[in-house]
Amino acid sequence: MTSHTLTTTGPTPLMPTGEIVSRLLRTLGDPDPVRGAEDVTVVGADPLVPSVHRLADAMSAAIGVFGQQMAAVGEQRGHRHQRVEVRAEAAIDQLMMTYHTRLSGRPLDVLLDDPTLLGNNDFYRARDGRWIFIITTYPHLRDAVASVLRCPLDKVGIARAAADWDAFTLEEAICGRGGVACAVRTRDEWLAHPAGRHVARRPVVEIERVGDGPVRPLEPIGEADEALAGVRVLDLTHVIAGPVATRLLAQFGADVLHLTRPDRPDPIPMIAMTGGGKRNAYCDLRDAHDRAAFHDVLQEADVFVHAYRGLARHGASTEELVRRRPGLIALEYHAWGADGPWGERGGFDQLACSATGFAVEEWTDRPSLPPTYLLNDYLAAYLGAAGVATALRRRATEGGSWRIRVTLAGVCHWVRELGLLAREDVRDLPRPGRTPLAALSTTMTDFGPLTEPATPFAYSGRTVPAPGRRSPLGSAALQWR
Repeated sequence: MTSHTLTTTGPTPLMPTGEIVSRLLRTLGDPDPVRGAEDVTVVGADPLVPSVHRLADAMSAAIGVFGQQMAAVGEQRGHRHQRVEVRAEAAIDQLMMTYHTRLSGRPLDVLLDDPTLLGNNDFYRARDGRWIFIITTYPHLRDAVASVLRCPLDKVGIARAAADWDAFTLEEAICGRGGVACAVRTRDEWLAHPAGRHVARRPVVEIERVGDGPVRPLEPIGEADEALAGVRVLDLTHVIAGPVATRLLAQFGADVLHLTRPDRPDPIPMIAMTGGGKRNAYCDLRDAHDRAAFHDVLQEADVFVHAYRGLARHGASTEELVRRRPGLIALEYHAWGADGPWGERGGFDQLACSATGFAVEEWTDRPSLPPTYLLNDYLAAYLGAAGVATALRRRATEGGSWRIRVTLAGVCHWVRELGLLAREDVRDLPRPGRTPLAALSTTMTDFGPLTEPATPFAYSGRTVPAPGRRSPLGSAALQWR
């Protein structure tokens, strides 16, 4: 394949949105997926933006399933039965959260310590005519790219240097230095690749019982309490997918303790966007004192969410944690699958689009990301949080320790399986910009007033809670309240 030539497929059959919801509920192991799907209504449908992929339908289904599972937890604890309504326009806004969010009136990207780190992320043409997506978002990723390309780290410098490499050779060189990059592949190339076959064999959300554990009933709560009141969540995540998932859990009443290695912090704007309702403590698992404190709080945790590779080196693999804390629910986020051929390779939303053929199918005059720019991070967040709700329900009746896995590449694969729209039906639609399609909300935070897209779904007889307070990193102790 010469990736400068458009080689996308045409339209494919479209799965009805109600069927998407029903299949997701069956994937999660919901005891009554038919009833659950009947409780979710999506208003609006694709195409809303110029994409051949079903961005609004996929995100609406994920949001609807999350809302329905949270309502099911609440009903199991004494709340009245609720129906869920999702608006497709609001689902698109969720995919564009980073563009629609403003802190003290400023877009998030201008508040980064070094905006050029994010601005250099792009597709670059290689010597062999193929394309490669290179990421420099964090200093250590920038340094890995610099050590390979040995060029000025701006778009012009990176483009000139990348043009002297073959795409796959450059991919391996950057990843070998601890960076992240991915050559653009077609869908067929991805499915022929060992990592692609590994991802394609798995459901978009993997949920499995991985050990014994006591039955932990969901205690009755009052109508004024949120569904996850009393649930304790340890959050060892960064960037978007994991932090948004735990923000969703906090929004519904969970006590979320977010842990950050002090020398690898996320930028303040990201903490403001994803930190609603959480407390933030420093924890470095390489340090014996912090590691002991981590295992202390683990003993009272219901859920552990992480998005890091290599935790086994620090005694924090899921297998070790459920041994120490039977009954734990572990939600893992991975780019390419934890135990596949690329299990030790880092990745981001854009790289999953590049690897899986998604970027080729979005082709403009070159491979392209979806018009929302991000996709997998936010879908993965809602799907993973829904999985936690389901696991809490199942633990309450079956007992056991549970593991949930969501991969960014798997989300890409899943969206593609929902069907492709005809290019001629979407090419003239307006691209989404800084103006949202649905409502915004503004709240005060420790960082200043934060304006962001409003919660994208509503209940039939209950107010959906708003995200809670945002707090600085390291502002809480490494202990439960």
